[in-house]
Formats: sequence, C-alpha cells, structure tokens
Amino acid sequence: MTEELLEAPPVPGPFFRFADEAAWLDAARTAGFMTTVTDEDGNESEQLQAYTHSHAIDVVGIITEGGEWDEDGTEIVAPTTLDGFHINYLGDLPANWETFEVAPDSPYRVFA
Repeated sequence: MTEELLEAPPVPGPFFRFADEAAWLDAARTAGFMTTVTDEDGNESEQLQAYTHSHAIDVVGIITEGGEWDEDGTEIVAPTTLDGFHINYLGDLPANWETFEVAPDSPYRVFA
C-alpha cells in the first residue's frame, strides 16, 4: 500500500486594510488595476479591473460589527465600524502593499 499525501487546505488571504477608500483607489491606480472606460455617450469613467488572468480583487470596503434592529428594521444599537477600507487579493503582490497587509483572526469574507 502506498501512502498518499494530502494537500493542506488553502490558507485564506492575503487581506489588506487601507486608511480609507481614497487610499485604496490610489494604491489600485499605482498598481495598474484601474482603467478608463468610455460609454456610448462619450463619457469617461474609471473602472477597477478586479478579475484578470493574473489577479483577483474582492473589495470588501467598510466593515461593521454588531448592532441591533427591531422587527421593523429600526436601529436600536448602532453597529461598530472597524477602521479602514478592506480588500481581499489574490495574485502577485503589488509593490509596497505589504505595509497594508493584515491578519484578522476571523476574516469577514474570504475567497471560496
């Protein structure tokens, strides 16, 4: 009988926290993840290239925890907003992104 090696399950992450959405967008532009698109009326806008052959970006954004609401949806206790603007990323790490990497104990969202 031969022994088969079992592969370890993938480790989730990496996870990134930027100071705010503006800081995230600056980092995305610098990394070349943003592109300009033109609609049928000639209006230009910026768009994130989130999924390509070389990377995948999951924009989580602002994360909140807790909070209570009644049965009508009225807020009773406000949720707590965590610091930063959060991103999940797969691919080669862009330059200087290691300074934004975080290691949460319980990630809010992971790639499946």
